[in-house]
Amino acid sequence: MGKQLTIIFHMKIRSLALCALSISLLPSVAGATDQTLPDITFNGFGTLGLARSSEDQADFRSSVFQPDGVGYSHEWAPHVDSRLGLQLTANFSERLTAVVQVVAEKHHDHTYKPELEWANLGYSFTPDFSMRVGRIVLPTSMVSDSRKVGYANPWVRPPIAVYSLQALTSSDGVDATYQFRAGEMTGSVQAFYGNRDFGVPDLGTWEAKDIYGAFLTTEFGDATLRGGYQHGNLHSAAINEFFDLFRQFGAEGDTIADNYELSDKHISSWTIGGSYDPGAGFVMGEWYRSSSSSFIGTSTGWYISGGYRIGEFTPYATYGQRDKRRTEESGLDIAALPPPLQPTATTLNGVLARYLRTNDFATLSAGMRWDFRPGFSLKLQFDHVRLGEGSYGDFNNIQPGFELGSNVNVFSTTLDFVF
Repeated sequence: MGKQLTIIFHMKIRSLALCALSISLLPSVAGATDQTLPDITFNGFGTLGLARSSEDQADFRSSVFQPDGVGYSHEWAPHVDSRLGLQLTANFSERLTAVVQVVAEKHHDHTYKPELEWANLGYSFTPDFSMRVGRIVLPTSMVSDSRKVGYANPWVRPPIAVYSLQALTSSDGVDATYQFRAGEMTGSVQAFYGNRDFGVPDLGTWEAKDIYGAFLTTEFGDATLRGGYQHGNLHSAAINEFFDLFRQFGAEGDTIADNYELSDKHISSWTIGGSYDPGAGFVMGEWYRSSSSSFIGTSTGWYISGGYRIGEFTPYATYGQRDKRRTEESGLDIAALPPPLQPTATTLNGVLARYLRTNDFATLSAGMRWDFRPGFSLKLQFDHVRLGEGSYGDFNNIQPGFELGSNVNVFSTTLDFVF
């Protein structure tokens, strides 16, 4: 493990050095006439985590992009929450800024290779209006900008009832932000457009196309409200190859494939969230609903979380819930098929049923954060996951001995740091 981290660190340094060299060679587009170098700052963040689950017939994971987790694959797992990130910011002028952020964490292909999370140029046309182009954060949640920075968040991980639905965190495109003031209230409107390819465990590369949306954020004193809409089209060659097998069974199979395949099928979502943080304590919550005209279907997730700061310690608790609209689909009519085709059709129906199965669950979490020195925090968190009837929740690598609708306990600890 130490050798892997050393290799990752050197790869990160090399990637950032190349990014810095590229930025320093950019011509000035802000009207500057001198040849002074841009003002460059370099920051980093990381999380060293360890998790254990009471369930040994399935894996608990913090992201749907992780191929395995803790439980079945590993008795103790550091990769569920661990990551390392580096960020370079170059200010060419008061108006022009470049940002590059590289993050290493466990990916769908079982590697820890550093990947570009952000890489964009931003320009402020006025103090209130700015635009960015490149790889940009998707502003779908209350903590979008700091989602991967464990130190910036109160929990070990953002509540999975919502955040595992918001799996994609960035896109390649453009966004525009307008800030406004109305009395004691301040706010911003952000609109964006982009595309992004991403890997999914055992299902290859997916494409998210024509991602667009808009979000409104308002702040009044210690209170923040945020809401918005996002839309995109999903395409997956692996999923479509599976549903092409249904098409071999004629019109009935064509109908099933048309209903559930991922051939540029739309997915849209609405988000509403709010927080109140006067300093001594905090309370926040989010509601998220996504809908897709494919096997993904419609899911709703929400959570509410609160904590109280007592010196260096912050105890906190969170309740979250996920519900998926049940899809009634009987699959191919086995009895109407010739006997030689019935085994294949039965297998296809079984896989389709797993795709469409509900993943309802609720989580009750309690934790403690200890800010034992500037830039460092230690967190302990206990999660009780209660699966809905017939549900496997967000668990993967499901084994025959896994009991649908069961209860699972997960213990996690993390050391978060920034520099």
